[in-house]
Amino acid sequence: MRVLYRAEAAADLAQASSWYETQRAGLGDEFRAAVQASITVVERLPDAFPIAQADVRRALVHRFPYALYYRRLDENGLEILACLHNRRSPRVWRRRA
Repeated sequence: MRVLYRAEAAADLAQASSWYETQRAGLGDEFRAAVQASITVVERLPDAFPIAQADVRRALVHRFPYALYYRRLDENGLEILACLHNRRSPRVWRRRA
């Protein structure tokens, strides 16, 4: 399955990874690995996660307080809209949808 990242989602990942790296060396890499593990599960089971709004679903990132917001483009594609801290306002990802 192909996974497309919106520019904002890529920026979310880079910013969070950078912040975790400042907290402890290697933690940014661990965050990215956890996000990638979530994306792998979403690729296999895209309809298994709860609907956040309309056609946007939310998958939690294991070990970190983050969620991936994504939608199916078609049978073989996903679009990652955002990767945000769970305490961020939902308005952030809703503007992207």
